[in-house]
Formats: sequence, structure tokens, C-alpha cells
Amino acid sequence: MVVPPAPSPRERAAVTMLVEEVEKRTQITWPVAGAGSGPRITISRGNGPPEGYRLSVRGNDVELSGNDERGILFAAGRLLRELRMERGRVEIPGTLDIVTAPKYPLRGHQLGYRPKTNSYDGWSVPVWEQYIRDLAVFGTNAIELIPPRSDDAADSPHFPLPPMRMMTEMSRLADRYGLDVWIWYPAMDKDYSDPKTVEFALNEWADVFRKLPRVDAVFVPGGDPGHTRPKDLMALLERQTRSLKRFHPKAQMWVSPQSFSEEWMNEFLGILRNQQPEWLSGVVFGPQVRLSLPKLREAVPKKYPIRHYPDITHSRQCQYPVPDWDVAYAVTEGREVINPRPEDEANIFRLLEPYTIGFITYSEGCNDDVNKIVWSALGWDPDAAVTGILREYARYFIGNAYSDEFANGLLALERDWRGPLATNEGVYNTLVQFQKMEHAATPQMLATWRFQQALYRAYYDAYTRKRLLYETGAEQSAMDRLRSGNVDEAESILDRPMPADPWRARCFELAEALFQSIRMQLSVERYKAISMDRGATLDTIDYPLNNRAWLKERFTELRALASDAGRREKINEILNWTNPGPGGFYDGLGNLTAQPHLVRGPGFEKDPAFLESSLVGFGARGTYRMSVWTHAESLVDAPLQMRYTGLDPKARYKLRVIYGGDSPRRKIRLAANEKFEIHPLIAKPVPYAPLEFDIPAEATAGGELRLSWTGEPGLGGNGRGCQVSEVWLIKK
Repeated sequence: MVVPPAPSPRERAAVTMLVEEVEKRTQITWPVAGAGSGPRITISRGNGPPEGYRLSVRGNDVELSGNDERGILFAAGRLLRELRMERGRVEIPGTLDIVTAPKYPLRGHQLGYRPKTNSYDGWSVPVWEQYIRDLAVFGTNAIELIPPRSDDAADSPHFPLPPMRMMTEMSRLADRYGLDVWIWYPAMDKDYSDPKTVEFALNEWADVFRKLPRVDAVFVPGGDPGHTRPKDLMALLERQTRSLKRFHPKAQMWVSPQSFSEEWMNEFLGILRNQQPEWLSGVVFGPQVRLSLPKLREAVPKKYPIRHYPDITHSRQCQYPVPDWDVAYAVTEGREVINPRPEDEANIFRLLEPYTIGFITYSEGCNDDVNKIVWSALGWDPDAAVTGILREYARYFIGNAYSDEFANGLLALERDWRGPLATNEGVYNTLVQFQKMEHAATPQMLATWRFQQALYRAYYDAYTRKRLLYETGAEQSAMDRLRSGNVDEAESILDRPMPADPWRARCFELAEALFQSIRMQLSVERYKAISMDRGATLDTIDYPLNNRAWLKERFTELRALASDAGRREKINEILNWTNPGPGGFYDGLGNLTAQPHLVRGPGFEKDPAFLESSLVGFGARGTYRMSVWTHAESLVDAPLQMRYTGLDPKARYKLRVIYGGDSPRRKIRLAANEKFEIHPLIAKPVPYAPLEFDIPAEATAGGELRLSWTGEPGLGGNGRGCQVSEVWLIKK
């Protein structure tokens, strides 16, 4: 390797990265010199757009020419992605001439060293350096840190260093490679209209700013966490900006209107339009912003750029949930599962990123590693093919021999989450794909955490489908026994466990491997995860996938009834739960196969945040019927709608409805045909139970009926609450 004379420390860091990453994969050490003859890689400085570079290959000569320090770093990363490496051998395609620069100036990821994450809190400084290198290889130019005090516990059993010391080390590492350092800094104190609270915050934040080697920007979320009126928040941030610049004169201050109510959003936008504060560098679009990104861009003055803060780490109850997720996945794999979603993430990126200057993603661990790489690569080149990105990912992290197989496997894992699990036979095919790689893998590949993650998901998905089919069949058999009145035999069938399964055992082995390799905490008890919804999927691997708990409660009630007639009536109620009677209709709104009357709206392809579309959500569990574990919902102030056609114009109808969901305190309203109020805003009955309402004859006189549910208007927070689980339209 021939390097330029007097390379800067960051250029030397890029060269070191290139040499060491090749050596790790090949055991070949490239000598570095100021000049040389024979086959060589020449690194030089060029001219052109910021961060851009040229990579050319002619015969035995490779030339990397970076337009600036970052250009050299990213050129080295691109070379690593193009190399075909194996033990004792390095190859590169014979002719390459790549001249490129990034489309978006900001391409980053939040790396929060805090207890809430599913792995980050167990990472040492060398692990962080390796991960920062891995991200830089794919074009990442920024990381976002979290201060010692946030909405987390102060300590973690996994911390190798105290939070402030690790934050300082991570800032130093980013600066070594020339990456920007952002801080996600929530304003969580109770009352920032109190001067004493403001002074406390100024001193606390200044102490953090003072200790960090590099800070390029601070992002303060308006909520989630935090709950400060915009006028008080902006006054605080003006003073915090002055404090920040004492230690980092070029650092910027950004803010998001997350969790704002309609009133607070209007106040926030009014401040931007009327006062146009000079200290504010830009606005962030993140989770729980009640406006869509295009509408926010239209509302915010043009002088303020917008940065995207996309949640790439969660799968449900989040900014960009998995569309049409099966309830079996939702209750076992949960909110923070290993979640490669390359096609989904590309759709979100291409739809929304043009309204921004770029992104720093919201991440709470390495479960979303594939998604990070997809965002970084698309941030550089939005036209890059997803399959090409995944092949580079596989070639670099898994091995050249598996570039196609592993890339296809990641796409298959995403497809496994499409539609009803019971009919998705492709889940087993995906496992076969990964088992072939597993059986042919070297010990080094089996120890690679990225391979372990994908393998874990393949086994977990397949085991979940096998168990779903078994438990669904058991429930059907139990219902057959119940029809004959044999309650004890029906319960015995439900309680019969599924035979021990090797796929389940393999999940436990891989969970241990992942804890050892990358400190993934897939269990609260075994690996001290902070909670089950923070990636502890091992703890929910056997969660019931049928109505066993609900039925056992009903069986207890049956045994307590004194009369045969009473028992028969209760049995009929159980067996005919979804039967609306002659001329009626039933919708299980959270069941992908039972929503014929749901108005879905634009859908994920055009509306990935579901701000204008209906969404399948997940809430209550326990001893509720499975049909109440799920629901359809609309977000913020959008209505949730159903449409019926072919009704009897002369008939009278009544509506039976169960309001479920994860927001039992939110009130809900129902109207028919936009003009008949079926009921005003009411509180949901808890425990969730059926309610019945008459439908005015005028509403169905035309043979059609439109139902429209809305929540309490103008609220802030996560926007959830308009959630409906089951609907019966019954002909009287």
C-alpha cells in the first residue's frame, strides 16, 4: 500500500482500518509505505464533492483517491466491499472505475449505551470501534450518543464502563475516523418554566459537553421522553445552545415536535414562522410526530432543514410497524426482535428521504444491523439495488462464498413475515436455506454474530409456525369434544403439550452463542435483558398461540353452572362466538383473514407510518380471547372505517363491538355514514367486553353502511387509542 506523504491522523486511521480488516479475513498483512513497485494499492487525495472518491483498478494497480479525509475513509470501505477475501487469498474484479459521492450529507445511526438496549450496554470500547468501522465501510458518517441521564436506569449489569466514560470514548472513536458526533439529549425535568430547573439543566448538560472530545450537534426530542410546552422548551434550548458553543463552537442545536398535541404543534410552528430563531439549526422528524413528513416539511420554514429520525429497530407499536404482521409473531417475537427488513426499509427511505437532508436512525441494539446497512448504503446512493447491498453485506461480513445465499436468506426472512403465518409454507423453506449454510459453515462463520442472528430467526420462525399449526389443531379437536358436552376431555386436549422439538433447542443454543459473541440479551432471566419487550424473545418462545387461557376460564364457568340448559347455552356461545346469525356479518379486525369490511387506505407502500391507513395492532393478552389480542387501529386524528354493501334496506341492524388495544384509557366515538352518531366519546369497558348499539334505519336504507370510529381529537403522545378488535353487524 502506497500512502500520500504526511497523511493526517484520520487518513492513517482509514489505512489502518483497510489493512486490519483484510488481515482479519485473510491472514495477509499488506505492507504500508510511501512508495513501492509491483502490485500496489495507491491512496491519494483528489478533488470533487465532499466525501466523494474514485476507486479504479487497472491490471495489478488499485487506486483510491479521496476528495477529503472522509473520502479516503469511504474509498477504503468501498474497496473492502469489492474485495473477494478468504483465508490466504485476496481478489478484486479486474477492471473497476468508480467515481462517486453521497446523495445525502447526513447518514447516521443512534448508538445508545444504556440499559434499555438489547446488546449495546454490554459492548466494550474495542467492540464499539469495530462496529463504527463496520458502519463506516458502508458509508455511515455520523453516530448519535445518549447522555448518562435519560429515561433509563442509571446502571446495567452489563456495563463494562460507567456511562459518561463510555460516552467520552465513543466520541473519541468517532473523531478518530472523522465521523460526526450527535447527542440525543431529552429534556426530562418537570418544569422548565422554573429558573432553578433551567439552571440545573444548564449545569448538567454543560458538564457532559465539557467532557466530550467531539460534538457536532445536539438533538432534543420534544417528547418520548420529555413533556415541555414549546415556548418553554425553545427558551431552554436557546440557552443550551449558547452553553454548547462554549465547548464546541461549531456545534448545532436541533429539535423535534415529538408527542406534541395539536395545540403544542401549532405553538411550535408559530415560533418557527414568527420568531425564526437563529440559534436553531434544524428540525427532526421522529416517532410520534402527528404530521406526516411531507406536511411537516411544508409547515416548517425553508431555512430549517429537516433530519429524519426513523425507527428501524422496532416491529410493532412503533413509527414504521411491520405491515400485516401475524399475531403469532407479534406475541412471541415481539417489539424488538432480530428484524432484517431490507425491502421495507428501502420503501420507507425512498418515499420519505427526499424531504430531508438525511437521517440518523433510531436504534436500540444490534437486532436491526441489516437495516442500518441498507439505510447507510441508500443514503449514499438511493438508486442502489437492495439485493446488491445485501450481497455486499454478505460478502463482507459472512464470506465471499455465501454472498448470494446469505443475501437471499435475508430477503426470505423478511418474506416470512408477510401475511398469515399458518399458510406461509415458505417459512420452512427459509430454514432449509439457512441449515444448508449452517452445515457447510466454517467454525469462524458459525461464530460470526451476524450469521448467528439470521440463523436464530430462521429457526425461531419455523418453530413458531410448527407450534401455531399444532396448537390450532389442538383447539379444533378440543372444540369437537366440546360440541358433545365433554368439557374435561376438551380441556385435556388443550393442555397436551407439543412434543419436544429440536428447532426450539437450537434457538436456545444460538441465544447463548449470541450472548457470548455480541452480548445479545435474548432472555431476562438467563441474560439479564431489561424486559421481555426489549428483545428477550427466548422468554416468549412458548407463548400460547391459541385460545387455551380464555377457554380454560370458560370451562371453569361451565363447571359452576347448575343446569344442563345453562351449560348448553354457554357451550353454544363459545362455539359460535364469531357467528353473527342469519343476514349478519362478523369481522375480526386484527385477523388478516377476517377483515372483509375494513377500509385499509393507502397502505404501507405509500403510507409506512400508517397516518392515513388502517393498521393491525396488538394490545391486550392474558386470558382474553385471541381475537382481542389484536385489533385494527387508526393513528392520531384519522378515522378507522368499515364499509358494508348488500344490506337489506328494509331490515334493522344492531352492532356488537369489542374495543380492545393497548390504550384502554383513550376514549372512542362511533358514527355511521358520517352523520349518525352511534355513540359519543366513551371510555372503553375494562376488562374488554362486547357493547351493543342499534343502527338507525336511515343509515342502512340504501343498502350500504359506513362506520367511522375516531379517538379524542388533538391529543399528543403516540397517537394510539382508536382501536377496535371485533365487530358483529347483526340483522334483528
